[in-house]
Amino acid sequence: MSIRINNLTLHLDEDKDDLRKKAAKKLRLKEDDLKNFKILRESIDARRKNKIKFNYIVEINLKNEEKIVSKINDRDVILKKEDIVKPLEFGTQYMSNRPVIVGMGPAGMFAGLILAKYGYKPIILERGEKVEDRTKNVEIFHKTGNLNTESNIQFGEGGAGTFSDGKLTTRIKDKRCNIVLETFVECGAPKEILYSGKPHVGTDILKKVVKNIRNKIEEQGGKILFNTRFKDINIKDKKIESVKAGDDIIPCDNLVLAIGHSSRDTYEMLFENGIFMEQKPFAIGVRVEHLQHMIDINQYGKYAEHPKLKASDYRLTARSKDGRGVYSFCMCPGGKVVAASSENGRLAVNGMSNYKRDAKNANSAVVVMVGKDDFGSDLPLSGIEFQRHYEELAYKLGGGNYMAPVQLIRDFLDDKVSTELGDVEPSYRPGYEFRDLRKCLPKAVSDALKDGFINFERKIQNFSNGNGVITGIETRTSAPVRISRNENLESISAEGVYPCGEGAGFAGGIISAAVDGIKIAEKIICKYRPFK
Repeated sequence: MSIRINNLTLHLDEDKDDLRKKAAKKLRLKEDDLKNFKILRESIDARRKNKIKFNYIVEINLKNEEKIVSKINDRDVILKKEDIVKPLEFGTQYMSNRPVIVGMGPAGMFAGLILAKYGYKPIILERGEKVEDRTKNVEIFHKTGNLNTESNIQFGEGGAGTFSDGKLTTRIKDKRCNIVLETFVECGAPKEILYSGKPHVGTDILKKVVKNIRNKIEEQGGKILFNTRFKDINIKDKKIESVKAGDDIIPCDNLVLAIGHSSRDTYEMLFENGIFMEQKPFAIGVRVEHLQHMIDINQYGKYAEHPKLKASDYRLTARSKDGRGVYSFCMCPGGKVVAASSENGRLAVNGMSNYKRDAKNANSAVVVMVGKDDFGSDLPLSGIEFQRHYEELAYKLGGGNYMAPVQLIRDFLDDKVSTELGDVEPSYRPGYEFRDLRKCLPKAVSDALKDGFINFERKIQNFSNGNGVITGIETRTSAPVRISRNENLESISAEGVYPCGEGAGFAGGIISAAVDGIKIAEKIICKYRPFK
C-alpha cells in the first residue's frame, strides 16, 4: 500500500526538489519523514500562458498510511493498494520446434524478449539489417535517392518507429506498459520516460536501446536472422507446419506475425495462402512544417525561451464539411521530414526527431481518414493498392528520384503552385520541387485538408496563413489490413499462427505494439513448456 498525491504543482521558478516539501506540507509531516518518494507523472499545464506550471502525481510509502489519509481528508491524497501481478503459469505441452517470430519491430522484439527470458529460444526473422547497418542505408537514401527496398525507414531492426520521434504515449491501459518502459530504461532510455506525461526517446537514443534489446534476446538464447525475408508459409490441416525464410525451410509450430504496417508483399503472400484478413480504414495526407519557435510562441507565450520548457507540441482535430475527420498525427517537435519509401517508384514521407528535439523546424502529419468507399473495392488488399496509387502519383509529381512535392499551406488553400519559400525551409531530403499537391491526393482528402487547415488557423496563429510548408505524401499512418484472430490471439485460419502488433491491425504506436507482442508471448508460454 502507498499514498498517492495528485495535483502537486511547481511553477517555472521552483525547483523539482520543492516537490518533497510540498508533499510533506500536504501530509502535515516533516520532509525527513518521506523516506520513499517517487514521481509517477509529470506534465506541463500551459492553458494559462502567463502562468505555466508543471503538474505532478507522486507516490509515498509511510507507516500508518490509512490513519494519515483519513486525518487529512483531502481528495487529492488517496490510498493506493498494490497491484497484485499474477505470475505466469507455464503450459504442459511439449514444443517440438522453436517459436518463429517475423519482424523485429516493437511487437516482434518484445515477443522475442519475453519468450527468450523464459527459455523458449525464439528465432526472429528480420528482412532488414541490424540498426547500425540500417542507419547507413537510410543515410545513403536520403543523400542520393538510392533506395534499399529491404532495409530502410520501414524495414529493419526496431521497425518503423526507430526512425520517428520515438513517442511512447499510448491510450491503452495495461500493466504491461510498465514492462516496456522499464525495459527501455534498462537498455539506455532516459529515466524520465517512466513518469513523463508525454514520454519520448528520439531516434538517436532509440537506436541504442534497440541494439541493447537485441543483445538481451541473444544472451537469453534467442536467435535473430537479419537480411532474412519471410517468403512463404506452409499450413496443413489448418495448422502451421513450417515457414520459408530466405532459401531455408524452418519447421514451426508457433509463428508470431509481427510484420509491420508496410510489408505489402508479405500481406499478399499470406492472403494467397488462405490467411484471413480484411481491409481496415487508415489515414493519408501530408507533412506540415513550421518554425519550432513559432509553435513555442503560440503554446508558451512569453515563456517560449524558458530553459525548463522543451520544444512544444500540438494536437489538432477538425471535422470537414463532408464529415471526415482531419487531425494532426505523430507531431515531431524540433525534427525533420524524412523519406520513408519502401518500394521503388513510390513516394512516402514521415517525421522524426532526436531526443533533444533541437532542430529548427517542427513537423506533423495532417491526415484524413479513408476507407472502403475511397478504395472502391471490398477486397482485403484494396487499401494497399490505394496507397500504392497515390504514392506513385507523388513520386511522379516530384519528378522522380524520390524528390518530394512541396507547397506553402496558404498556396494550397488558394489552389496555386508556390514559387518561393518564406522563413520555413523544407527539411526533406533528397530534395523537393514546388508542385500542386492536389495532384497526388484524392479530391475528398484535399478538400478535407483545406477545411482542416482553416480550422487549425483559429487554434494556432499563422499555422495556415504564415509560411508553413506541406510535403507529400503521408500514407503509412497505420496498417491498411487487419489479420483476424480469435480469443486465443491466433489467426482464425491457422492454429499456431499469431497475428501481432501494428502490422496485424491490433496496435498503433511503439508501446501498444510492444504490449501486443508480450501478450502473444504469454499465450505461447501458458500453452507450452520451455523449449529444450
